Amino acid sequence: MNRVLFYIITFTFVTLSILPFLWFVDTSLKSPLEITAIPPVLIPSGTLSSYSSAVKEYNLLHFIRNSFIVASSTTAVTLLISIIAGYSLSRLRIKYKGIIMGSLLIVSMFPQISIAGPVWKIMLHLGWLNSYQGLILPYVTLTLPLGVWVMASFFRELPRELEEASRVDGCSHIQTLFKIMVPLAAPGVFTAAILVFIYAWNEFFFALLVMTQQTFQTLPVGIALFQGQYTLPWGEIAAASTVATVPLVVIVFIFQKKIVRGLSAGAVK
Repeated sequence: MNRVLFYIITFTFVTLSILPFLWFVDTSLKSPLEITAIPPVLIPSGTLSSYSSAVKEYNLLHFIRNSFIVASSTTAVTLLISIIAGYSLSRLRIKYKGIIMGSLLIVSMFPQISIAGPVWKIMLHLGWLNSYQGLILPYVTLTLPLGVWVMASFFRELPRELEEASRVDGCSHIQTLFKIMVPLAAPGVFTAAILVFIYAWNEFFFALLVMTQQTFQTLPVGIALFQGQYTLPWGEIAAASTVATVPLVVIVFIFQKKIVRGLSAGAVK
């Protein structure tokens, strides 16, 4: 009885979670008449006109390119810093290590709106408004706590004997880190990379704050600013949202085991 109840509750929550996405996919495959039809048409005709219009009239590929540049750059910078910081905090003798880790956790809890003004002023004085680096820097700052925690948890699980053996062979700390420890912590690297990439890909608030020119706007902002002459182009919005979401869903399904392992690393000794 308890198992049946568990499955019913799980199925209900999963259905409620994916229903909006499925509705957008369904809408993206409808013709304009089917989208506005009353009563609603549940089975679409399967036309790809909304996708074609989103690419040709609303410059969808341009927004995808911007998002990929920002998300991949953020992931690369965050990973590099997280690997070095996570290894240092898990292995080296550093004073106030607990305070540092606690501070990282506190920083990650700041509401975005509370730091919006300072971030905008910093980007303004640096001349980085409407530039890729003006968005990458805040993203790196916001994703570093997650990256450092994940990498530090993985490095703690690795035996110290490996490092001692590499020192006997004459490796420095940096060589030990990148030649021995990082390959062994590959699941943690994958986990951090995927989570950081997803955050940077989906983030909307700072992208809207920093990017006011269409030239540098990312996909979430671009979709939000789709405009029709008299009505909102729901078909194109649904098509663009589907294109933005499907790759992330595929990535999560492929690497779900690594993500779970990365998030639970260090939980059990």
